[in-house]
Amino acid sequence: MACYQHHYSVSFTGTHLTCDPSLKQHCSSSPLPVSTRKSKLGVVIISASCGAFLLLSLGAMFAYRYHYVHKFKRDVFVDVSGEDDLKVIFGQLRRFSLRELQLATDNFSESSIIGQGGFGKVYRGVLLDNTKVAVKRLLDYHSPGGEAAFLREVQLISVAVHRNLLRLIGFCTTSSERILVYPFMQNLSVAYHLRDLIPGEKGLDWPTRKRVAFGAAHGLEYLHEHCNPKIIHRDLKAANILLDENFEAVIGDFGLAKLVDTKMTHVTTQVRGTMGHIAPEYLSTGKSSEKTDVFGYGITLLELVTGQRAIDFHRLEEEEDVILLDHIKKLQREHRLEDIMDKNLKTCDPREVETIVQVALLCTQGLPEDRPRMAEVVRMLQGVGLAERWAKWEKLEEERSQEFSLMPHNFNWADESTHDPEAMHLSKPR
Repeated sequence: MACYQHHYSVSFTGTHLTCDPSLKQHCSSSPLPVSTRKSKLGVVIISASCGAFLLLSLGAMFAYRYHYVHKFKRDVFVDVSGEDDLKVIFGQLRRFSLRELQLATDNFSESSIIGQGGFGKVYRGVLLDNTKVAVKRLLDYHSPGGEAAFLREVQLISVAVHRNLLRLIGFCTTSSERILVYPFMQNLSVAYHLRDLIPGEKGLDWPTRKRVAFGAAHGLEYLHEHCNPKIIHRDLKAANILLDENFEAVIGDFGLAKLVDTKMTHVTTQVRGTMGHIAPEYLSTGKSSEKTDVFGYGITLLELVTGQRAIDFHRLEEEEDVILLDHIKKLQREHRLEDIMDKNLKTCDPREVETIVQVALLCTQGLPEDRPRMAEVVRMLQGVGLAERWAKWEKLEEERSQEFSLMPHNFNWADESTHDPEAMHLSKPR
C-alpha cells in the first residue's frame, strides 16, 4: 500500500494554539482569506449587537429614571407602613413622620401648647436640626370640617405664597392623625400683644400697629386678587395675624379658608368664623365672598386702634356697647377720637388714627357691595380716594340716623345696643 502525504497550508496565527514541535513542518503563516473574512464579519455582527443592546439598556435606564423622578414629584407622600396615602398635588412640602413630631413636641405635651382653635391645638416644637416650628394637630379629622380643613390648607399654601402669609413647611398624615407644620413665630400673635401681655412685656407702639394694618391688607389683597381661584380666609382677626422676628404681619390659620371660583359666589350651609368678626350677610345667608374678609379686616383695624376685643361684655359695666363696631360708631358720631385710641398707646398721630378708623368703618358697612375691595383699602390707607368715600359714608349715615329717629322707640336691650340697623344682624345670634 502506498502512502500518500498531503500538504495543507493552514495558518494557526492568532488562534492561541501551540504548534507541535515534533512535526517536521513548521507552522505555516499563510492566511485563508475566506475564513478570515467570515471571522471578521462575525466579530462586527457581535460588536454591533452588543452596542445596540447597550444603547437600548441605557435608553431604558434613562426612561425609567425620568419616569421615576417626575412620578415622585406628583406622587403620594406616605409615611411608614400603616399610614394613609394622602395625595398632594399642589407644590412641594416636606412630609414628616409622626415620630419626628412626637420628638419635636415632647410627645405633644400640654406644656408645649401655644394655641387652640376650632380644628385643634397648636404646639411649639423643635426639630432635630434645631428648627423651631409650630405644629398644628387637627382633632377629629374624620369629621367633615377637620378633614376638609387639612386638605384645604395643604393645597392652599401651595398657591398662596406671600411675605404676609404664613408659610406651610410640611405635614404629617397617618391613619389617625392629620398634622400641619409651620415656622414658629417667636413674637406670637397681634392679639397677644394687644391684650395678653404679662407684666413687664412691651406692647405694640403705633408705628408697629400701622405696619400690621398695611401688611394684613397686602396679604388679603394677594389672596383675593392674585390667586386663581381666589382664596377667602373667612376668619380674619387679631388672633390670626402673627408677628415675625421683625414684627411684620403674617396672616395665619387657613383652616377656615375657601377656594372660590371666580364666576360664582360660594354658598355654605355651615358658617365659619368668630363672633364679632363675621359679616352680617354671611351670618344670615351663609354666602361668603371677598367682601366677607373685608368686613373682618375692618374689625381687625378697630382691634388695632382700640386694643379691645370684637365682643366684650365687660363694656356693659361702663354702659357701653358690647359689640366693638357699635361702640366705635357711637364714639365717632360724638367725635370722641381720644376715647377710641388704646390707652396703652403712649404716642400716636391723631390724624393717622382717624384715617384707620375711617377705613375700618368703610370696610364694615352692612351691605357687601358698599365695602371697598382690598386693593382699594390699600390705597385708602395711603390716603388715596379716602376723602370721597368717607364723605359718601357720612351722608348715608346721616340719612339712616334721620330714618331711625322717626321709628318707634319701643326696643328691648338688644335692639338699643346699636343705632345701626345693619349691625343688629350681629347681635341676634348671641
